[in-house]
Amino acid sequence: MKTMQVRVEGRVQGVYFRDYTRRQALLEGVDGWVRNCPDGSVEAVISGPENAVDAMLDWLQVGSPHARVLAVHVKEITPPQTFPNFQIRY
Repeated sequence: MKTMQVRVEGRVQGVYFRDYTRRQALLEGVDGWVRNCPDGSVEAVISGPENAVDAMLDWLQVGSPHARVLAVHVKEITPPQTFPNFQIRY
């Protein structure tokens, strides 16, 4: 298990990035949350098996179909956290 805090920069708001992130998280089998930030970026916390978290991090490099990801900043959270599911936070 591992937990990663992620900030995605670029054109990631107004392109359903959070919804696509939640859908992808369900496919990958990870838990956590995603939210828009006031500076126009998107923040997420992803927790689960290492291979599933890594697959999710790879997906975030591209994101939703209309997104244009310019940068992804990743920080590991230790100890790993657990979440009941993956949610969009408002």
